[in-house]
Amino acid sequence: MKKSLRLDDQLCFSIYAAAHAFTRFYRPLLEPLGLTYPQYLVLLALWEEDRLPVKAIGERLLLDSGTLTPLIKRMEEADLVTRLRDSADERRVIVSLTTKGRRLRSAAEAFPAQIGAAAGCSASELSALRRTLTGLRDALDAA
Repeated sequence: MKKSLRLDDQLCFSIYAAAHAFTRFYRPLLEPLGLTYPQYLVLLALWEEDRLPVKAIGERLLLDSGTLTPLIKRMEEADLVTRLRDSADERRVIVSLTTKGRRLRSAAEAFPAQIGAAAGCSASELSALRRTLTGLRDALDAA
């Protein structure tokens, strides 16, 4: 059986397009907070666990240090985070939330419900979709 190479039949394109739709959806939510979507992702990681090494943030967000370092530097300039060298290991840079960075969390707490409403999905449907996509990512990483 011949497999279709039509763009609209490709799972990879559907996921790519959905990722762009997420970014477009978040833009008006994040703009009043002065955040870009990648900065929001860094804050999500730090709201979960503050005082993380840059390397741990990169692993969590699947970003290399070449992408992450300038992003975190801009966040520091905006007074959202601080960067300090680890006194035990000068090669490690620890990123911590500032008071301003912590305060943004309360504004962001409404975002997941807004995503669910916009997508027309319940919390359990979104959770199932997230598990499916995580399983897909893990399978592709292992392949």
